[in-house]
Amino acid sequence: MTRHNARNDIPASVVAIKRGDVMAQVDVELKGTSYRMSSVMTVDSLDAMGLKQGDTVHVVAKAVNVLLTRE
Repeated sequence: MTRHNARNDIPASVVAIKRGDVMAQVDVELKGTSYRMSSVMTVDSLDAMGLKQGDTVHVVAKAVNVLLTRE
């Protein structure tokens, strides 16, 4: 997993991925809840992480950014 110093690290499941030419939106559902969040990243980052629907990720919210990490 990527190291970070954010205090909030929330497990979630990928529920949808909207892929564009350059950017992608990844929608996640927080584990144990019905709450959803979205993260926008480059398609290159999406491919590097190898994300697909159903994967478990960690939501790291810091300032105005929502970052996803993967173990």
